[in-house]
Amino acid sequence: MDSNQWKLASLQYLEHLSKLGIRNLPKPHANLQEILVDWIAPASQTPAGGVSAKEAQQAQVAVTPRTASPLKPPTSPTVLQTQVPTAPKKPLGPPVESPWSTPAKNPEERTAALAELKLKVEGCKECHELACNRRQTVFGVGPVATRFVMVGEAPGAEEDRLGEPFVGPAGQLLDKILVATGIPRDQVYILNTVKCRPPNNRVPSEVELENCSPFLEAQLEILQPYYIICWGATAVRAILGTSEPVGRLRGRFHWYKKAKVVVTYHPSYLLRAPEAKKLTWEDMKMLMRELGTLKT
Repeated sequence: MDSNQWKLASLQYLEHLSKLGIRNLPKPHANLQEILVDWIAPASQTPAGGVSAKEAQQAQVAVTPRTASPLKPPTSPTVLQTQVPTAPKKPLGPPVESPWSTPAKNPEERTAALAELKLKVEGCKECHELACNRRQTVFGVGPVATRFVMVGEAPGAEEDRLGEPFVGPAGQLLDKILVATGIPRDQVYILNTVKCRPPNNRVPSEVELENCSPFLEAQLEILQPYYIICWGATAVRAILGTSEPVGRLRGRFHWYKKAKVVVTYHPSYLLRAPEAKKLTWEDMKMLMRELGTLKT
């Protein structure tokens, strides 16, 4: 405890004794009296502890208590402890691009690399439940030389039957969104984070996402798109590595290596919550402004 804290503690202790009705006290030690008088405010002022200078000079600081042991001044004046403010966490800076791990491939090399990767996906048995219940894996479709990759969650019943992503009701809504955005579907490579349908269309588990992440990362590395559109929270977890809600991430660009990432709601969610369609449309207009295709 520094000297100022001790002085203020002594004053508050004197005030406490006064409130208890203790008046007849021996004269304080001269040194202590000098310290108190020297530190406290002038007689015309009242310090924060509520004791005036005159009262402090007249007060006594020792007392013979009811017990045999002399009363000691408080050793832990918690009311005086200065709380050191916790340093605020350094705000995260804006996301920045990072290079792709491999040189860009020409279309023929990309086609061959994707075909080889597709065979590995078809033979994967890492997720026992998914491998035992799938009809087939759903790798992805689209041009190998593309600026746009759209990432969904996992195959549904129709995708599992046909072997292509976004061919059910959610896929039909996606087609309408693309038409409104002015990006033809045949110019977009579409894939899912998980290549097998989870039973009952449940959300993929963390283990399933982790098992499939090498395939997803390899696809993106081969394609090296300029833009990635994440449809829904599962795609966000796989691409950006965060569990932040879509509502907190949408409305601005993020980065995955050298690709700008758009976060928006999954079409299947929009079918359940039509009021969110206007938010997804705002996200698409953000992309269109970036592309210079938004008509004002």
